[in-house]
Amino acid sequence: MSEKKKGFWREAIRVTKENDPAARTALEVLLTYPGVKALAAHRLSHFLWRHHFKLLARMHSQFWRFWTQIEIHPGAQIDYGVFIDHGSGLVIGETAVVEHDVKLYHGVTLGGTGKDKGKRHPTVRHGALISAHAQLLGPIEVGANAKVGASAVVVSDVPERVTVVGIPARVVRVDGKKDIKKITTLEERREASYHSSHHPSDQ
Repeated sequence: MSEKKKGFWREAIRVTKENDPAARTALEVLLTYPGVKALAAHRLSHFLWRHHFKLLARMHSQFWRFWTQIEIHPGAQIDYGVFIDHGSGLVIGETAVVEHDVKLYHGVTLGGTGKDKGKRHPTVRHGALISAHAQLLGPIEVGANAKVGASAVVVSDVPERVTVVGIPARVVRVDGKKDIKKITTLEERREASYHSSHHPSDQ
């Protein structure tokens, strides 16, 4: 996780104003944005979780789930400067990692598949954008500055600076360009990686 130099509140206001033109003042951001409230509450839930007050941490996170409609497991690691827009229906699982300047929209799930143990939720690297209702499942990694399209289902790693869409999600752009050769190469690597991790006995 990146060094927290600027402080949670300053970063929350900054990233909200940068990403939402409707955000007019710092006070409006603090009082009316459920994503900011959910992330602020998660700081306490995560503190309790790390200090082995796990039941209290879960109760606290569930209280704020009721008020914000955003469910963040207290075990999740979330950096400063994350932007949650609207947020209703968003779910972040226990072993998820979300780095700074990530953008998450409503209905997103950073979930597990039910088959993995230990690290079983996604890692989303800095600057990535996860569009509304996208489902990221399992211990996958979404690379820095990658984009995941609305309602995509992602079950394998996403390289940095690419755009993926669809069910299952496939690369459609690299660095914002539709380079067929690069796209084909990346998809072949992703498919091989997926099969090697899910069917090790076939190797």
